[in-house]
This record gives sequence, C-alpha cells and structure tokens, in this order.
Amino acid sequence: MIDIRDTTFYYNMPQDDEEDAGRKPALSHISLTIAAGEFVAFLGRNGSGKSSLSRLLNGIELPTEGTVSVEGHVTSDKAALSAVRRIVQIVFQNPENQQVGITVGEDIAFGLSNIGWPQHDIANRVAWAINLVGLDADEDRPVSNLSGGEKQKLALAAVLALAPRCLILDEATSMLDPVARRQFVATLHEVRKQYPFTLIYITHHLEEVTDADRWLLFRAGKVVASGTPNVLAQDTRLLEDCGLELPYYWKLAGLLRESGISVPSDMNELELRELLCKSS
Repeated sequence: MIDIRDTTFYYNMPQDDEEDAGRKPALSHISLTIAAGEFVAFLGRNGSGKSSLSRLLNGIELPTEGTVSVEGHVTSDKAALSAVRRIVQIVFQNPENQQVGITVGEDIAFGLSNIGWPQHDIANRVAWAINLVGLDADEDRPVSNLSGGEKQKLALAAVLALAPRCLILDEATSMLDPVARRQFVATLHEVRKQYPFTLIYITHHLEEVTDADRWLLFRAGKVVASGTPNVLAQDTRLLEDCGLELPYYWKLAGLLRESGISVPSDMNELELRELLCKSS
C-alpha cells in the first residue's frame, strides 16, 4: 500500500516566509492511499501536480512537508530509498530518456545488473520480458532502429523485468499514434492479468482509463475529486475545469440518455454502436 499524508511539495524550497507567500507549491496538502493491486488514474491539465506526485512516490523527489510511505518504507529515509525504488518503477513520456543500452538486450539487462539479479539468469529474464510485452525485436537489435511504439514497449519491458509491485506510467503513450497507443494499452492490461501489480496511470486520454478502479482529478496542486470513472464522468463541468474532455462515445451516451434512451453506465464503445443500430 502507498500512503500519502498531508504532503506539500515545492520544487525549490522557499528560504523565508516572505518568499513563501509569493510562491505556490507543486502539491498542497495531499492525503490519500493507494491499495495494492489498484488501478488508479491521475488526471488533470499540465502543471496540476500529477507528475510531481508520481516523482514523490518513487523517491525521485522528497516531500517538503508531510510523508510518503511505500509498503511501510518512508521515502525521506535514505536507507529505505533502494527498497522504494524496487517496489515502484516509472515509465516516462519519452522512452529514450530512460534507455541506456545500445541493443534491446543490453537495455533490459542494465537494470537487472543494477539490482543484483543473478548473472546466470539475466539472459532468460531478458527474453522473458521481451516476450511478455510482445516486442517484435531480437536482443541484438539496436535500440536506435526501433519505432516509437517499439521503444515504448522496450521501456515497459525493462521495468517489468525488475518485477515492480507498483508501476507508474507518466504520459507514456503521448508520443504514440492512436493505433500504437491502443496496442500499448492492450499489452499493459494483458501483462497485468498474468502478473498483477498496482498501476498508476497519468494521461490526458480518458479512453485509456475508462476501466480504472478510481480516477483522481488534480487541479492547481490539489486532488479535487476521487471516484469511479462512471461516477466522475457524469460531472462534465468538473472534468472541464480540470482540463479534461470525455471520449466521444461517452458524450454520445449522455445525449442518448437525455433523449430518453436507456444506456447503461458501463456500456463500452462496441455495445453502444450495437444499441444505436437497434434504435435506428
């Protein structure tokens, strides 16, 4: 479990009260828990605090006030940071920023070597991770020859090889085209079926997180709402205030309900199409 208690965070700590009065924190008095195995989406416009919180969960940044603990390890405890970073892994927006190997195999093996994975088993683990994410590339293929979608799969393979119990995806599909984005999300969910882990998903694309357990809506460094997608999707004004826009088929479902047609709240896009065909 991840526990965040009354956490405030400044990227540059104010030196005095006068300076503090004129600056706004990246995060302000955040308190929440994320359960083991939960799928949580962090949603909001750029600068709302989503990525800042994700960096606190991995110990990349430390809270200015309050505490962040991961499975009982407090991130401000230097002795606990290695354990925190084993538990919580992050895939960032640009996969090239976290790729260090010349080849696919070297890139995955690098992290395994760093955490002391048994040398005799690294080759097997690399092959396992490549197969797990469906990356159509052999271990000797240069990373520079991969497409954007393949590089994103490689980044996912590299962190999953480390067996994290929590994975954070920070705008990990933003550089992909719609087809590659859908493939990446489908791969991710297939992996979670085989090897369940906590998933924290940061995105502007609500269609990627319609099946999340919970949405957290961020605005100006605060969590302004927490609830299931079906509930929060009904508050379109709140979503707009947070810089979010519903997927088209959700908007269409709302219009159909307003016209008197019964549309279940958990109906997916394909089921909605079938309903439209029957209604026409």
